[in-house]
Amino acid sequence: MVPEQAVVIRENGPAENLLYETDFPTPKLVDGNVMVKNDFTVRQRTLAHTHRFQPSFPTFSSPIPASSFLLQGINFIDTYFRKGGPAYTQALPFVSGQEGGGTIVEVTPKAAEAGLAVGQRVAYSVLGTYCEYTSVPAVKIVNVPDGVGLDTATACMTQGLTAHYLTNHAHAGLVKPGEWMLIHGVGGGTCQWAAQMAKLKGYKVIGTCPKGKEDVGAATGVDELIVTDTIPGTPYEDYASVPITEKVMEITGGAGVKAVIDGIGASTVDISIECLSRRGIFVTFGNASGAVPAFPPIRLIKKSAFLTRPKLLDYVATRDELMMRADEIFGWLQSGDLNVGIDKTFSLKDAVEGHKYLEAGKSKGKVLYKVE
Repeated sequence: MVPEQAVVIRENGPAENLLYETDFPTPKLVDGNVMVKNDFTVRQRTLAHTHRFQPSFPTFSSPIPASSFLLQGINFIDTYFRKGGPAYTQALPFVSGQEGGGTIVEVTPKAAEAGLAVGQRVAYSVLGTYCEYTSVPAVKIVNVPDGVGLDTATACMTQGLTAHYLTNHAHAGLVKPGEWMLIHGVGGGTCQWAAQMAKLKGYKVIGTCPKGKEDVGAATGVDELIVTDTIPGTPYEDYASVPITEKVMEITGGAGVKAVIDGIGASTVDISIECLSRRGIFVTFGNASGAVPAFPPIRLIKKSAFLTRPKLLDYVATRDELMMRADEIFGWLQSGDLNVGIDKTFSLKDAVEGHKYLEAGKSKGKVLYKVE
């Protein structure tokens, strides 16, 4: 194959280290893999089903021709790998990104034995997706069912799967349907998905979001929404502006919540721990405001609380587990019970601006790149 457009990181650091290149080598196809052209249509989904609630997520106002460009999803974890660090290292140089969707254009014999074929619409999550073509192991491929757009399916592969494991398994069953769960940041990103999934599973949900995103937060169907101020001059939540712990205790009759799902990190760790009920669990999965600082385990003794710091790869460790999650998510999408907001699309040439937009906390839904 000819050289491809790609966004390459040759040195870890700020967003400016994302280099748009037009002559990067197309990845080699090894037996057991398929070659996917990251090509799908961004369009408005029309839902003809009865909804449990009626979200009004941001979306594109008109269809866009399928052949006009290629797209990849942008996720907060992409910024972690860009910066580098003990938990987020890749050999340099590398192509950024870790989710994609498109059409299979080449299949190896072992992949064909697994039932994959040229022309199938697929989505996947592997490292190295800010490009035109990606070589993907067959075991990582998810076939996209009819009625689900490739744009939506691609968004599922990091944010959707993450939200699924957070609301279904990361809490280790310490919260039961009908009990309270606190989810931070329901106005955008992964926790917009998580709030909807938690409701679908029967939990009572308290969500937090900043002013300016309360429409998106409310559209997730949470039982209670706590709206914070923003830090002056920024779109970031000011978690000190509202007595969140006090409000949570009031809502729960003084008991607290059985589980907290927290992708914010440093700014919310104290609030999250204080909001827990007896034998509740603090699920900290992201570092949007910085990593949670180390603290002594005895801090959890007040309520005999539990703590976990999970990651997606450990919850899609087998093909069966990946498909269990994907099948349930696609089923919700097809029924109209789960809705995905596409917030903004950047040209791949403007990769730097895409990361800056995400890190500035401006997004209200999925952020994408296009290769024109």
